[in-house]
Amino acid sequence: MKAKFACADFTFPLLSHEHVLDLIANLGFTGVDIGLFEQRSHLWPSREFKSLSAKARRLKRSLANRGLVAADVFLQMRPDFTPFAINQPSATRRRKAREWFLRTLEYADALGCHHVTTLPGVVFESEGRAASLARSVDELAWRVAQSCAAGIVFGTEAHVGSIVPTPATAADLVRRVPGLTLTLDYTHFTRAGVPDRQIEPLVRHASHVHIRGACRGRLQCNFRQNTIDYPRMLKAMAKAGYRGWIGIEYIWIDWEKCNESDTLSETIQMRDLLRRTAAKL
Repeated sequence: MKAKFACADFTFPLLSHEHVLDLIANLGFTGVDIGLFEQRSHLWPSREFKSLSAKARRLKRSLANRGLVAADVFLQMRPDFTPFAINQPSATRRRKAREWFLRTLEYADALGCHHVTTLPGVVFESEGRAASLARSVDELAWRVAQSCAAGIVFGTEAHVGSIVPTPATAADLVRRVPGLTLTLDYTHFTRAGVPDRQIEPLVRHASHVHIRGACRGRLQCNFRQNTIDYPRMLKAMAKAGYRGWIGIEYIWIDWEKCNESDTLSETIQMRDLLRRTAAKL
């Protein structure tokens, strides 16, 4: 299997961004998952978009100087994903979410990145799941069309607390939105106790992949606690003809106990497992 491995630039938040890129390069990765996370990552979209072309070009040079490329640009507009969820009932907030998405496509293009990720929306209890889902479908379809026009692949990540918290609902969303792909992360399902075999059918819909250790009750855990059979997952990806990046995505934030892992050591252990496995496929 010809695998392309990336590491998230938001895995090491206590380092400067330049030192993060140095570390990722020194770890032998060739791709970087760029987090545009407002108020949370090194690169806040509100700051990057002020001088978008210049900042994207500067980042592209910084990556190239280290032998790296951008594998994905992941937009999140707030640490809490509800206020600017793409399916917000507020038309004003939806417009802002669309504006920032268009800017993200422009940023990715200037960066030379061919993949963009956003979240799929949430259920707003005031209106119920059906209405919230219908709006998510409309907004995701619009994003698919805009991404296609820009020559960029768009993926959405089914996640804890989202409108698609299970493999079945994620698959249903893909069916409802022609052209939609997934930024697939098993851990959000594993946390809920969903076995690998039930998540595996989503592999064929994946255009980008996030990987880290997880187990029932823990969105992120240490390598020895991990219950996801990643060799099996890579075999399924190879069988499906997956050609995208495989991003190792440990995070260090005070959410879901994700600040209890040594992200450097965990990244190295997962990197080595994936490399060994891919070399045999």
